[in-house]
Amino acid sequence: MQAGRMLASMMLPKYRYENCAVLALDDGGVMVGTQIATQLHCIITMMVTKQITLPREVEALGGMTSNGTLTFNKDIPEGEIDEMVSEYRGYIEEERIKDFHELNVLLGSSGLINPKFLKHMNVILVSDGLHESIKLDLAAELLKPIEIDSLIVATPIASVPVIDKIHVMADAVFCIDVVEDYINTDHYYDKNDVPSHEKIVETIENIVLHWK
Repeated sequence: MQAGRMLASMMLPKYRYENCAVLALDDGGVMVGTQIATQLHCIITMMVTKQITLPREVEALGGMTSNGTLTFNKDIPEGEIDEMVSEYRGYIEEERIKDFHELNVLLGSSGLINPKFLKHMNVILVSDGLHESIKLDLAAELLKPIEIDSLIVATPIASVPVIDKIHVMADAVFCIDVVEDYINTDHYYDKNDVPSHEKIVETIENIVLHWK
């Protein structure tokens, strides 16, 4: 929450009177993004994703959002992706089907992201820390069919490669600290008081119901 307030103070002069919408990329992003949305008096929703990681691999091969599209990790060279897909095609398809089902069970019938809330908005992607860019890739895929005015990324902490990518894909970036040797997001917080994923989703769904 403190990190969110720090980011909000950085963004306030430019976006106080603009049409904005906060799109949280993860559970921690909801905690950070709520502070930004409160200060900017704008809506907040979240992107629920499932990442697919192959056996014995640390880095995610790709991920899915609620629309069911599998997006491959653009940090992995295309040739390596082709080899992995060829070797693990059956496993990837099983994971994709399972993840799509889990996403729909988690989101329920209403879902969390309605394009009408993001159309013609300055969309602010928020996370509590970005070590890899896979979540940004998933958000970009999700936003493709939606006509937005601008794309902004706000995160308290990011790795150097992620910041480089943000500068290419976004119209503006707000980041408190860029870390060269990123350990893990929890490491950079004295108190990382993020509620359970289910509680986060329930909170956002209640907010969305008020908009409707």
